Amino acid sequence: MNSIVSPDNTWYLWTFIVLWASISILLEQKYKWASRVTGAIIALLGAMIFANLNIIPTSSPVYDSVWNYVVPVAIPLLLLKADIKKIKNESGRMLGAFHVSALGTVVGTFISAFALSAFIPYIAEIAGMMTGSYIGGGANFVAMTSAFKTPENITNATIVADNLVMAVYFFITMSIPSIMFFKKKWGMASQDIVEEGSSASYWTKKEISLKDIALSLAIAFVVACVSNSLSEIISTLIPDTNTISSILRSILSNMYLIMTTLMIIIATVFSKQLEEINGAEEIGTFLIYLFFVVLGVPASISEIIKNGAFILVFCILAVIIHLVITLLVGKVFKFKLDELLLASNACIGGPTTAVAMAIAKGWNSLIVPTMLAGVWGYVLGNYAGIIVGNVLQMIF
Repeated sequence: MNSIVSPDNTWYLWTFIVLWASISILLEQKYKWASRVTGAIIALLGAMIFANLNIIPTSSPVYDSVWNYVVPVAIPLLLLKADIKKIKNESGRMLGAFHVSALGTVVGTFISAFALSAFIPYIAEIAGMMTGSYIGGGANFVAMTSAFKTPENITNATIVADNLVMAVYFFITMSIPSIMFFKKKWGMASQDIVEEGSSASYWTKKEISLKDIALSLAIAFVVACVSNSLSEIISTLIPDTNTISSILRSILSNMYLIMTTLMIIIATVFSKQLEEINGAEEIGTFLIYLFFVVLGVPASISEIIKNGAFILVFCILAVIIHLVITLLVGKVFKFKLDELLLASNACIGGPTTAVAMAIAKGWNSLIVPTMLAGVWGYVLGNYAGIIVGNVLQMIF
């Protein structure tokens, strides 16, 4: 069924994305219930509802622009003050929590594959794709799709199921910290938590000059542009002749891996100068909210029912097992609740969604370590996805 707003109606779609992101932020800062849900989830679920009511399309070049241009600019803005010398003691714990969460993904996809192998064709390939996706996010899903070459209808059904599960999953992980049982049992690592119902207290007015905005955006665009160019150059230099070279090419030419590395170097070398710039975090966070709106759009419930209801069950089961193992094993190793939830989010959605969650919750001291852990997921997820997929191919 065609949507009311057509996919090529650029002005209407950009207006919707910006307007709904703004409404989500306003609701979060004005109402206690919205602060508990968080503006990020309101943005995501709202977009999903509009898309499933056929008001807006589930795919459009406008959405591609957000993925291809808005997100790459947002990341450097959020990393503008990522002085590695200040975070070296914090990232170690987050990386540990991330590996616990990655283990949960591997176990979850294995169990789900064995439980549903009789109902889902190409189960090994789907398990490989979802292992990669759930240890690094959408970037790894694309890489695994190329590696396993599943039929288009299977791939599309998996993408839609993945998006729907992620939308619900992010709502759950955002809600867990508000439940006293989890807070008491696991404890919290971040000392700068925004109190429930007062997210506006973090985003208070600051002195931001025209020069601050200009420098922030100039740095972000230069880093994104250079990272994109380096990604293309490295892709041409590394041949795609076998599985090993394909994995190596995917890792070294990953734009986000290059971008994060460049930004951390810049933020560390020029930490004193960048410390004086205000506004980068605010601009970057708003761009992340645009991303959350777009993230919820492709989750078409009717398409899932038509093409792959069992794939949806696979994703749900894998994510449930992932979260249970993350929390239980994480508690054994004495990781805190916020560390584990951010690590889990970085696995399932990638560094972008995890950073957005850290910002939305006010866990400011964990933002950069979460980004670093999520970027490591780009590397680890490709290896894990290839291994899991090939092992299950031998079994099934």
